[in-house]
Amino acid sequence: MTNSSPLKSICVYCGSSDNGPAAHRDLARDLGRKMAANQIQLVYGGGRVGVMGAVANAVLEAGGVVTGVIPDFLLQREHGHHDVTNLEVVPSMHVRKARMAELSDAFIVLPGGLGTLEELFEIMTWRQLGLHDKPIMVINPDGHWDRLRELIDDLVAAGYARPENARLVHFVADPDSALAGLKAQLTGTTHIETGRL
Repeated sequence: MTNSSPLKSICVYCGSSDNGPAAHRDLARDLGRKMAANQIQLVYGGGRVGVMGAVANAVLEAGGVVTGVIPDFLLQREHGHHDVTNLEVVPSMHVRKARMAELSDAFIVLPGGLGTLEELFEIMTWRQLGLHDKPIMVINPDGHWDRLRELIDDLVAAGYARPENARLVHFVADPDSALAGLKAQLTGTTHIETGRL
């Protein structure tokens, strides 16, 4: 059985540390299992620990396909995951992010730190500039990203971003909502106005 959906691969941005709440790694595992069940390939940063490792391992354990993209200097620091389906070692962070975007039909953000925020804002900016038109979902467990959503709204209120910029990313509560929202946007079956599915 093949995946006939336009959603064949998702780039997942998330933390590479085990120091965050265990519930966030559970969330990542839930997303990974559901991606594999829907025959959606995972594209991610190539690490084997933290939220990053949890989502990758869940996809692999459920029989799915995982492509990791990691700069050579991070292979040891982020514990490169050599058991993924494909591990691409690239020369820089810039190449890593461009390659992950190239390989993906859509983006999901899970809990993470500064690197996760940097990836989210870059991919939002690329969409704002018309460099891609791929949908972006932020899974917001227990209000983890509420202040991020407020910050984006504050930028609009201050005039530094246009109202439509706030709709470049959509905040949802769980993996089911994220996957359904991405599929709906890619097939044009829904029009989201508020940034909150």
